[in-house]
Amino acid sequence: MQALTLLLLRASLAGLLFFWGANKLLNTEHSAAISEQYYFSFMSADILLYAFGTVQIVIGLLVLVGFLRRFAYPAQILINGASLIAVLPSIIDPLGWYLSDTNLLFYPSLIIFTGSLLLIAFLREDQLSLDTKLQQPTSWKVRHLCPRDNAPR
Repeated sequence: MQALTLLLLRASLAGLLFFWGANKLLNTEHSAAISEQYYFSFMSADILLYAFGTVQIVIGLLVLVGFLRRFAYPAQILINGASLIAVLPSIIDPLGWYLSDTNLLFYPSLIIFTGSLLLIAFLREDQLSLDTKLQQPTSWKVRHLCPRDNAPR
């Protein structure tokens, strides 16, 4: 159950990266508007949107299959962490009781960021990742050595 849950978490977080990356490639006007409103116009140039969108899609695919996790998961945390910081007022006061211009719909950014951290925290338990499959011995004998097979001859 644990491995399946981690796979589902990986797939959902990868989907977020993939679709937001695709949005940067396919809908640059919308992505530029988001950049202008939440990221101080940092990524408003089309070339930056295309580059970052492509990187986001690649990271999303790596997260989905669980390959190069020691690179992909921290990259995912940086991306999701930047989004979390950009909407921090909506995390602190999602209902807008004390802060202006907050939006309850941004509160899940905290959940997304926490899920990204969970993937790193349970890296060893993620048995359905490509990294794990590539590290496993391929033959039954290698996985199940008898003590006498290790004895000096």
